[in-house]
Amino acid sequence: MRISNHFTRKEFACKCGCGFATVDVKLVELLEVVRNHFGKPVIINSGCRCPDYNKKVGGASKSRHMEGIAADIVVKGVDPAEVHRFITGHVGEHWAGIGKYNTFTHIDSRPSPARWG
Repeated sequence: MRISNHFTRKEFACKCGCGFATVDVKLVELLEVVRNHFGKPVIINSGCRCPDYNKKVGGASKSRHMEGIAADIVVKGVDPAEVHRFITGHVGEHWAGIGKYNTFTHIDSRPSPARWG
């Protein structure tokens, strides 16, 4: 089921198969901005996670993935550092959690800013 121009609910679903696939509208809107800016597919490596799956993959105990407001993404053919820079510049110092990793970028729609990496 399509939830925006470029994303389906299935892309965000918990990978354990439990069916958890609730996604925050603000997160999807920001990912659409990223998709449109780079003009390339945004791959959701990890979206929703149920508590059991989050624990299995070593996620933080209060991971925003368990709330359906986070995604670890890769923009096809774009360095994660560049994706991180764009997102940080786009949201400024307002809302969102943004994490920089070597192989992906974490983004979440928490109401207060958090930055790491």
